[in-house]
Amino acid sequence: MRIVALPAPVDLNEPKNAKAWKAAQEFESMALGQLLAPMFETVKPSAGLFGGGSGEETWRPMMTQELAKQMEKTGGLGLSMPIYRQILLMQQQADDAHSSPVQKEDP
Repeated sequence: MRIVALPAPVDLNEPKNAKAWKAAQEFESMALGQLLAPMFETVKPSAGLFGGGSGEETWRPMMTQELAKQMEKTGGLGLSMPIYRQILLMQQQADDAHSSPVQKEDP
């Protein structure tokens, strides 16, 4: 079993890597959207929020994704921070692999 040290806790108000933090948030939002989609598929369009019809069916995926984004912004499932840490860990491992000297064997 390999033990890997996680990066130090990150202040959510000032993430060190804004791109990684945004990617983690977007991933959690997408995951929430995938979890919510089957729930909304069980709702009959005629009994939906806007009275049904093809318009509601057309816009439902967008509504579901926006709901997922709002859920993520208010805490969501708590996936953003572990995903963010994993992204940082993977970046660090990639940097370490590229910065370590490669030893060439003499023929």
